[in-house]
Amino acid sequence: MAPFVIFGGTLGVLMSNIVGGDGRTHINSRLMRESLQNKDVLSNTDSERDLQIFPDVSLVSIGGQSIFDRGKDAILPLVAELVEIKKDRSVKMVIGVGGGTRVRHTISIAADLGLPVGGMAQLVGAMEELNAILLNTLLAPHGSMPMQRDHFWDLPLYFDAGITPIAISVPPYHFWEPPPAEGHLPTHGSDFGLFQLADVLGMKQAIFVKDEDGLYDKDPKKHKSAKKFGRITLADLMTQFPQDNILDQELFHAWKNAKNLKRIVIVNGLVPGQLTRALKGEDVGTVIVKEAARG
Repeated sequence: MAPFVIFGGTLGVLMSNIVGGDGRTHINSRLMRESLQNKDVLSNTDSERDLQIFPDVSLVSIGGQSIFDRGKDAILPLVAELVEIKKDRSVKMVIGVGGGTRVRHTISIAADLGLPVGGMAQLVGAMEELNAILLNTLLAPHGSMPMQRDHFWDLPLYFDAGITPIAISVPPYHFWEPPPAEGHLPTHGSDFGLFQLADVLGMKQAIFVKDEDGLYDKDPKKHKSAKKFGRITLADLMTQFPQDNILDQELFHAWKNAKNLKRIVIVNGLVPGQLTRALKGEDVGTVIVKEAARG
């Protein structure tokens, strides 16, 4: 009888919260008769109490074209720097990798074949997994492991064991990738995927390792007059948004509505020490903050 009694008690609590009277049955809650498309209802669900799951963890994104495609001259010095960083057990990080040229080649073929946008989104992640394995091969003697997709609840185990997790960057939209406003390529790329990861898990910062000293008002590879942004707020950046951006534009638009991630840093992975300084919280490269410091 014990299992029945336990179930019966649970059922009794549930039944006491059942509400009717309008021809439908509801479980008593503040949203029970509300349309979840109503803007007033949506505004009343806003909260400033989002739980930050990993507030002491930094997300480090290593660019595919920026770093991996350059070969050993770019990869090995960065790996050596990561090994030195790992010696400081107070530094916790998740590494994300981009796919680089292989991604561009793959989606070029997919576009020629007429694949739908969602089909392309499925292909991109597979290219990034190759770079995750490559990086793990180099870091494995020092403690690293490629993460399975979406296995983010394993992170505490990795950190406790001194293992650096390596994640792919493209978000798992797959067939549910929204149709783009322009062109035929998936809107949500590597940078956006890692931004989502950092914000959802409440990480303290996202560091994007590229082949430039930061974010410029125009492409410095094409324009010698390009000026670098040092430290800037998201709001100020959006008033002078560069046409050629080193990060996914969708990232910045989504960040306006995000609550947890407060700091994004762009550093040059070809300059030894910049990543180390960024992980220590120094203002290096370009630092974009969600809002200006108070006081």
